[in-house]
Amino acid sequence: MDEMDGLDVVACTKCADLVESRSRIVNGDGPEDADVLFVGEAPGANEDEEGVPFVGRSGDVLDVELADAGLSRDAIRITNCVRCRPPDNRDPRSEELANCRPYLEREIDLVDPEVVVTLGKVPGEHLLGRDLAVTNEAGTVERVELGGQARDVLVCLHPAATLYDASQKETFRETIAKAATMAGAEGGQSRLGDY
Repeated sequence: MDEMDGLDVVACTKCADLVESRSRIVNGDGPEDADVLFVGEAPGANEDEEGVPFVGRSGDVLDVELADAGLSRDAIRITNCVRCRPPDNRDPRSEELANCRPYLEREIDLVDPEVVVTLGKVPGEHLLGRDLAVTNEAGTVERVELGGQARDVLVCLHPAATLYDASQKETFRETIAKAATMAGAEGGQSRLGDY
């Protein structure tokens, strides 16, 4: 892919609305061989400004739960389905998701994580290829063909859900802890066979 340099998209003009609304392409952040790959929806205003996914309040929530689960932010990789900020923070359109999908698939293939964690409804539906009741399905694992092979995808709430509804905090916490366990964060051995 001419638009990519390793894991980074360096040039893309496929989505006119996104090219116009972005100030930069926001690539994934974290180790290129991370055991856990978190996938969000799209950059927001803070991410577009800083060039890093999941900063601001949602990023703070995620960082706290990662630490509680024994994972540091610099040990995981985090990316988005769409790498450019949609206008007015709207949801990415299906054609925008489709245009960015090859970049995401390549990133998943190159990182080769033990588990892919979807943060919210849009990335969950995008990667699972079906409708998703994320509040009911958070914490569930599905085996899906991604990045050229079958992978475990763990459904998770978006961190912002815990800011709007405190009752979701425990579900979010448990799901992040499950991701850590699946990646072998406790004891250093993968426990994928347990799921």
